[in-house]
Amino acid sequence: MTFEPLHLSRGGTSVLLEPHAHGLPVFTYWGPALGPLPAPDVAALVTAQQPQRVSGGIDVPARLNLLPLESTGWQGTPGLTGDRGGSYLYPRFSVTSALVEDDGATAVIEADDDVAHLRLRVRIGIDGSGLVTQQLAVTNTGSDEYEVRSLTACFPLLPSAAEVLDFTGRHLRERTPQRHALTTGTYSRASRRGRPGADATVLLAAGAEGFGFVHGLVQGIHLAWSGNQQVLAERTPAGGSFLAAGEVLAAREVVLAPGESYSTPAVIGSWGRGLNDLSGRFHRHLRSRSSHPRRPRPVTLNTWEAVYFDLDLPRLRALADRAASLGVERFVLDDGWFRGRRDDTSSLGDWYVDESVWPGGLSPIIDHVRALGMEFGLWFEPEMVNTDSELARAHPDWILKPEGRLPLPGRQQQVLNLAHPAAYAYILERLDDLLSSNDIAYVKWDHNRDLLEAADARTGRAAVHRHVEALYRLLDELRRRHPHLEIESCASGGARVDLGILARTDRIWTSDCIDPIERLVNQKYTGLVVPPELMGMHIGGPVSHSTGRAHTLPFRAATAVFGHYGIEWDISDLSATEYEVLARYVGLHRSWREDLHRGTVVHADLTDPAMDLRGVVAEDGTRALFGYSLTASSASYPPGSLTFPGLEADSVYEVRPAVPEEGHPGNGQSALAWLQAALDGAPVRLSGRVLAEVGLQAPVLLPEQTLLIELTRLPAMP
Repeated sequence: MTFEPLHLSRGGTSVLLEPHAHGLPVFTYWGPALGPLPAPDVAALVTAQQPQRVSGGIDVPARLNLLPLESTGWQGTPGLTGDRGGSYLYPRFSVTSALVEDDGATAVIEADDDVAHLRLRVRIGIDGSGLVTQQLAVTNTGSDEYEVRSLTACFPLLPSAAEVLDFTGRHLRERTPQRHALTTGTYSRASRRGRPGADATVLLAAGAEGFGFVHGLVQGIHLAWSGNQQVLAERTPAGGSFLAAGEVLAAREVVLAPGESYSTPAVIGSWGRGLNDLSGRFHRHLRSRSSHPRRPRPVTLNTWEAVYFDLDLPRLRALADRAASLGVERFVLDDGWFRGRRDDTSSLGDWYVDESVWPGGLSPIIDHVRALGMEFGLWFEPEMVNTDSELARAHPDWILKPEGRLPLPGRQQQVLNLAHPAAYAYILERLDDLLSSNDIAYVKWDHNRDLLEAADARTGRAAVHRHVEALYRLLDELRRRHPHLEIESCASGGARVDLGILARTDRIWTSDCIDPIERLVNQKYTGLVVPPELMGMHIGGPVSHSTGRAHTLPFRAATAVFGHYGIEWDISDLSATEYEVLARYVGLHRSWREDLHRGTVVHADLTDPAMDLRGVVAEDGTRALFGYSLTASSASYPPGSLTFPGLEADSVYEVRPAVPEEGHPGNGQSALAWLQAALDGAPVRLSGRVLAEVGLQAPVLLPEQTLLIELTRLPAMP
């Protein structure tokens, strides 16, 4: 069939799809809205984008189709690979229908290959935030099996794209940024860990050279999937470039019987004039979901770094008493509560309350916590099993493993095959029973190892895809049975951060490392996709358990204040001063919480890498909270000016320290004029435009200090 070019538009974003005589539509454009385009203008734009035929090339110049294939002349990375026993390697689809839905913001393209006996469905749509989501599905319309080896969604890049930003990392240091030029060829990042992994890139972005948070046109994609995955950036010799993402599939992992279909995870694309703008689209998208948490995020105390496996009831009660007095609203009992669990070497999978530790069940601690006005939460690791457990001894075939042996252990544990119906039923029954018989409002759902040799013990077939699908079903069923339950996704910290898992959970544990220096980087870049209310940010103890560095309480508390606030520290023996300071910051967070978790997140582009300025501007623009941190000694002394992005340009703001008691940190030899004026009751007043372009003189801080700065909009003059 033939159809006219399609211009999709919403939320400040445009997508242009152009008919192609030899296959699927060409994905001509994705980026800033092109404005209302009447049909003649769309036709003119299509004409303007037609390439010439050149020597040495094929007679039909290759274009980036919705599914790039060799059958349309594409010689870069193909969008679909698969076969029928080694044949039908090169599908060629003809469009059978092209529907525009959702008031012109969504297109659904269907196409058939009557020779390879395949049907393709591509859904591409723009939501109110301007995010573009693609999802592809291939159906076997033949009479024998078809194996899908890869199926990816592609997004064209703008001509200005010259530099790639992605992320790497490790346990305790996730989301470490790295940049390089977008050169001809393919830059590919793959995860075969059975989860995204600590080294996963939460976003693959490309933009104008040197793009930052405030400046430079940039585009990025995210794969909403909690298993094996691949993202890539590719520039072709013909001059076009694109981003793509999809699931990594093992041999024979997805084999379609006649009539069966395979759908890709959603691939979500955002663009922005700077990363703040790009990130804001993700945040608005997530906040618009019906499942997004609406009530204030409870200040949380988690017991892990406070007591580890020492689950002594009097000690836990004392910890709960102190937490409640500080304004904590949720108390979470971490690992060690279930049968036989005294360390991390045994008992995973035996999800029964340990009667020898809890002769009265969990009721004594739960009742105590609830009587203090706090919610109670409990740690689980449902996907894992220790080989030293009653579960593993009774059901070795429930473990993911190749034929005849176990994979190498990780943290002394193996992985349950949730796609095994009996294993799935057991885990569902155990969690449902514990949640039904106890007043548990929150589950910390952990996942402490990568998957290796993840095969179904019954068949030897690769099992990651089915395992992740079963995990999603399990979470959905638990939420159906317990609609008020909140779930945290923790995976050795931040090794499973994706919008697939966040569609079924209420926050992620951003990292097992709570060192504020490490967290400044981690939280900054995790926040490109995840808004602060979905990111666990906790105050650790005076000496970081993961780095050994010591930091002051104000620094630890201030760097965590923007997110889902919490404490991961034995606070039972605080000094009077520590208690006062901690209570002050908990109170500050609670007073700002609604704005922090609904407002616009911004980061400043500062030339000194030791200087970090980030903040949140309230949804109604009436106030903003910024944190200025010095992570190392500054190259400038005094350090120069701070510029504040995201404010209303024509509004006037008063500037003052958010915590007056911390108004003179650092080692300046004289008072900072604007800071002293605020402490004296006469804060400076500047427009948002001046604050963004000229700024304020930064205070002289010692390394590893933070000053929280509050900006309040003044009423407009009549």
